Amino acid sequence: MMNDQSCPLSSPDLSQIEVVFLQPENRINDYQEAMAIARSQAAQRFEEYMLVSWYDRDRDYESPPNTTECAEGCRKNGYILYGLNHGAKLKVDIEDGRFVFFIAPVEW
Repeated sequence: MMNDQSCPLSSPDLSQIEVVFLQPENRINDYQEAMAIARSQAAQRFEEYMLVSWYDRDRDYESPPNTTECAEGCRKNGYILYGLNHGAKLKVDIEDGRFVFFIAPVEW
């Protein structure tokens, strides 16, 4: 059980990136299906892109792993901070935070 009081989080500044909230008509089956949707969104916006960080609430897993620095049971936010600090320009949020992806354009 999450205890937000034991691990207070400030809201990261997302003003410099595009945020896309998606609520598909049919519930997403798994991370792989969500990833395909996120890639589609990125491909519409960037010629080349890379996934910087992500979160899968079903498995309570963030990538890069262990980027959240707080006690067990608190809400993960390390993947957000990592994405913002590593060039993400797009956040794709699927099913109200069930799957969240931070994507950066690749610029040559």
